[in-house]
Amino acid sequence: MGNRGMEELIPLVNRLQDAFSAIGQSCNLDLPQIAVVGGQSAGKSSVLESFVGRDFLPRGPGIVTRRPLVLQLVNCNTEYAEFLHCKGRKFTDFEEARHEIEVETNRVTGTNKGISSIPINLRIYSPNVLNLTLIDLPGITKVPVGDQPPDIEYQIRDTIMQFIIRENCLILAVTPANTDLANSDALKLAKDVDPQGLRTIGVITKLDLMDDGTDARDILENKILPLRRGYIGVVNRSQKDIEGKKDIKTALTAERKFFLSQPAYRHMAERMGTPYLQKLLNEQLTNHIRETLPVLRNKLQRQLLSLEKEVEEYKDCRPDDPAITTKALLLMVKQFSVDFDKRIEGSGDQVDTLELSGGARINKVFHERFPFELVKMEFDEKELRREISYAIKNIHGIRPGLFTPDMAFETIVKKQIVKLKEPCLKCVDLVIQELIHTVRQCSCKLGRYPKLREETERIVSSYIREREERTKNQMLPDLLSFCSILCVCDSKSAQQRTSQFCRKQAVGNQDSHLPLLRQIVVRKGWLTISNISIIKGGSKEYWFVLTAESLCWFRDEEEKEKKYMLPLDNLKIRDVEKTFMSSKYVFALYNTEQRNVYKDYRVLELACDSQEEVESWKASFLRAGVYPEKSIPENEETGADNLSIDPQLERQVETIRSLVESYMCIINKTIRDLMPKIIMHLMINNTKDFINAELLAKLYSSEDQNTLMEESPEQAQRRDETLRTYNAICEALNIIGDINTNTISVPLPPPVDDSWLHPGCRAPSSCPAPQHWHPIAGHPPGRPFGQGPTSFTPPIGAPPIPSRPGALHNLCISSNADLVRCPPQIPSRPTRVTNVPRRPPPAVPGRPTS
Repeated sequence: MGNRGMEELIPLVNRLQDAFSAIGQSCNLDLPQIAVVGGQSAGKSSVLESFVGRDFLPRGPGIVTRRPLVLQLVNCNTEYAEFLHCKGRKFTDFEEARHEIEVETNRVTGTNKGISSIPINLRIYSPNVLNLTLIDLPGITKVPVGDQPPDIEYQIRDTIMQFIIRENCLILAVTPANTDLANSDALKLAKDVDPQGLRTIGVITKLDLMDDGTDARDILENKILPLRRGYIGVVNRSQKDIEGKKDIKTALTAERKFFLSQPAYRHMAERMGTPYLQKLLNEQLTNHIRETLPVLRNKLQRQLLSLEKEVEEYKDCRPDDPAITTKALLLMVKQFSVDFDKRIEGSGDQVDTLELSGGARINKVFHERFPFELVKMEFDEKELRREISYAIKNIHGIRPGLFTPDMAFETIVKKQIVKLKEPCLKCVDLVIQELIHTVRQCSCKLGRYPKLREETERIVSSYIREREERTKNQMLPDLLSFCSILCVCDSKSAQQRTSQFCRKQAVGNQDSHLPLLRQIVVRKGWLTISNISIIKGGSKEYWFVLTAESLCWFRDEEEKEKKYMLPLDNLKIRDVEKTFMSSKYVFALYNTEQRNVYKDYRVLELACDSQEEVESWKASFLRAGVYPEKSIPENEETGADNLSIDPQLERQVETIRSLVESYMCIINKTIRDLMPKIIMHLMINNTKDFINAELLAKLYSSEDQNTLMEESPEQAQRRDETLRTYNAICEALNIIGDINTNTISVPLPPPVDDSWLHPGCRAPSSCPAPQHWHPIAGHPPGRPFGQGPTSFTPPIGAPPIPSRPGALHNLCISSNADLVRCPPQIPSRPTRVTNVPRRPPPAVPGRPTS
């Protein structure tokens, strides 16, 4: 080829294939290669054996090639074969190589004629070959034979498509000449993935088996189904020749004689045959590699960068080095502590944008879920009055009561405070769930060491459970301690405080700041009104805006077209059970005065996509002053007759009831503020301190260090694969760096212009102008390309030279194989060819002809 750098490109790709095949994967690389595609008995194996000059491929009836065979031909002074799966063993007897292919095929696919896409890598060194890499794919078949799988056609097609669909794969479509080209399975598959024919090279076999009076001249001249890279004709050994052990060199001589002796092929004999096909493929693949090498280098560099971070983590993993193992354990525990702090405090470099997590979920429990649970525990009016009445009577005993007893107030308040324990305990449980969930999220980075992760989760979760018990045990005394304020609250001051509270409620609308507060938006979002009848339009989704005064909804979030405004006065919330057919979660608004809420509807049912969203909306309505309904006991009227109608007792009941309501408002506000602080102090902060200070010691005391730092089999396999892949990519980049890509190559032929081939187009003036090649780098600018003594090519339509057929050998282009198939310029005198070029000098031994 005249360029040493170009000659090394195909061995370069061979080394890349070996580097990645050794680790059992290709790293999703699209390496330049040539895939041989054809139907069964199309002659693929004979073409490959003719390249090598040896019989080394399995033969037999039915499908024989059941695994892709990556065949790497290397020009070398010695001759032997070598398989990648048994590297180091040299096969000088090619019968043994054939047997090894059969054994390796059966090892993966079995003996039931099944196929597999796992390739076999075979490298053949020989002085009779040019550097070339081909992939022999299973032959296309239609009908399963014998014990073949019923879907054998689709299995073979999928296997072939895995290779030829790649943009860097050249397709060698092998078609026998004794079948119609339009029915060629190989060309059909090639057309599916390469509709422009940019990557397809046609090979026509069995030219000697065509019926008398027929030939494939039109096909080989690229008149039928034109391809940018054209067609090459070959003549292989017949089945009789193979059974008779006919020598391949003798077959190549017979092939040469066939093309020179046939009038239909004599004018193109130098561009036909197996030697020319091998040389053409060498040049095409070399040029293709040079074009794709920069893209391949960039892709390898991107993959290397993506693996560097993971490889950096694996550098600290050495099970055989105790010092590195101890360092890795310390780093893992420290990282776990940092991640836990970041998730709780809300800082960190990785912020989840899809859902709440860690401290945000705990904050939601404190400020939405817990207040909502407190409001649900509000006392029932009739039940409270009944309890106060009984308390006053029992305190007075047999004596008539002249004054309101303070003990009744204290008793009722204690009972109400004890009821608050349930939402407080529920708040603790919710926080514990979030803490344990956060621990599991932070321990994901310890997944490389299953035992370490398991022990870390167990130790921290056990500590959280211990803090749970202490927090709950301390909660009831803290709640009851609020009653100590009773000793400083006399009845008169409490009554004054109560009257002031009631007065503020009565004249609240006169507050100058209240209108501004009522205009503050509590929440916005989409809700579905689900109880509108189908006659009136059915369920619809609107954009809702909730303020402290009203609930409005609009057509969309632009809030330009208001559909309705609902005041919040006397509104309550209640749950609605989800029906079997409903996919949404529903809650309802209703008026306590039995008025219509929306038009002629007594209840307005609003629907959300999730129960969590319903709870969030309930909390928003709670902040706006809309409370949930209170359950009415079935025996509500029971004991009503037992209440006294004594006016003095009624005044005492009313006094204590007002005091209890005022006092419980203070208690609720204090608990809302105090409970998050108690939980933060007794649970969350203590858990953080425990992880920072004591977790490592607990881990050392629970298990041996080597046991904790044992990798799982899956993780060890992943680490080995990642390191092998990283090393293979580094080696591949070093291999590519050793090659000088500043070389000369021939560009792809122009699109096929076959108008000059039509019989009616004879005169040069009536034919379209032929397409010319652009000058190639290094070509003398003063001389038109293709007119030198070493590059002259007669037109395909020109008559053959009758007197000296052997001189046709001198008409072959040595390095511009693609140029042969471009539409030639019609000479001024097509009946004569003068200035026959001289014979080129003999080729240098051991190197391909150039």
